[in-house]
Amino acid sequence: MHMRGIPTGSLAAAVTIGVLALSGCGTQTAGAPVGPGGPGDDRTIRARQVMRLTQVHEETGMTLLEGPVFDEEGRLLVVDVTAPAGEAKVLRVNVRKKTSEQLHTDARGTYTSAQFSPYDGRIYLTDFSHGEIVSLAPDGGDPRTFFSGEVDGSRMNPDDLAFDREGNLYLSDSLGMSEGESRGRVVRIDRAGKQATVLADGLASPNGISFDADYRGLWFSELTRNRISYLLLDGAGEAASRHTAVRVDGGVARTDSIAVDADGNLYQGLHGRPAMAVYDKYGERLATVEVPARAARGLESATNVAITPGGTSAYMTVSGPGGGYLFAFEALAEGIRQSNGG
Repeated sequence: MHMRGIPTGSLAAAVTIGVLALSGCGTQTAGAPVGPGGPGDDRTIRARQVMRLTQVHEETGMTLLEGPVFDEEGRLLVVDVTAPAGEAKVLRVNVRKKTSEQLHTDARGTYTSAQFSPYDGRIYLTDFSHGEIVSLAPDGGDPRTFFSGEVDGSRMNPDDLAFDREGNLYLSDSLGMSEGESRGRVVRIDRAGKQATVLADGLASPNGISFDADYRGLWFSELTRNRISYLLLDGAGEAASRHTAVRVDGGVARTDSIAVDADGNLYQGLHGRPAMAVYDKYGERLATVEVPARAARGLESATNVAITPGGTSAYMTVSGPGGGYLFAFEALAEGIRQSNGG
């Protein structure tokens, strides 16, 4: 998605085109099989619909929910990537009461993920279009630009983010997506927003990123290669090694965001099918989380999930021409920071 320098008046159309490229829409078919993935393939977890959060926006022609994250009071924050100016770009949801409200909007951002920093408690958003990281107060106010500018000579297209224990940021940078080139990166930004370091490059549209359960390394997915890699880190947060960990047989579906539970299991979101593939840390397929066929009509992606901290209730963001929804299911293990946001 290449949208740098686009005038504000053209942003809506650009967002639509850009997110089509990001999501692979136009070639996706809801309900298509993920394909063989291991002994756990027979296990299917049926997700139940909680509520519809958004409808297709007239101005952008889409809605795309992402980045679910629980705040300290148990409310769920969700971003709508394609929301135009004036409509909710960050929503706050009471999943028990099934109500939602606008937490933040602005005239500019195209937000693809959200996370709370363990360092300052603020909400951090990735602005894919402008290559920036924006932070908000927990109540959605006091917007600040945390990071902007080039990293090693190129402006980022930041997609998802993860924090280490000290509050440093690790980002999937989908640079090169609009050109169909493998120029994506994993980037580390120190918690002061002053120093950016490329940890991995030459990647094919990296999307999901999450620490493992022990903070030893990062899982990240590549949207156009349908693979999950593991990036081992050293004691200073630098890359020690990298290898392909899981090859996802997605058919028309592609790998999106990643979450990790307390047992180290990976929840891999899919663009092209309203489902998630679940793997253990050794790459064995454990289960597929599916939206039942009767509810899947008009839904094309299950981008991300948040698992209740200390519990197993999981909430999955699902979107398509039918609107943007929350679906719930029981996770295989309890939620931790690595399964809350990103």
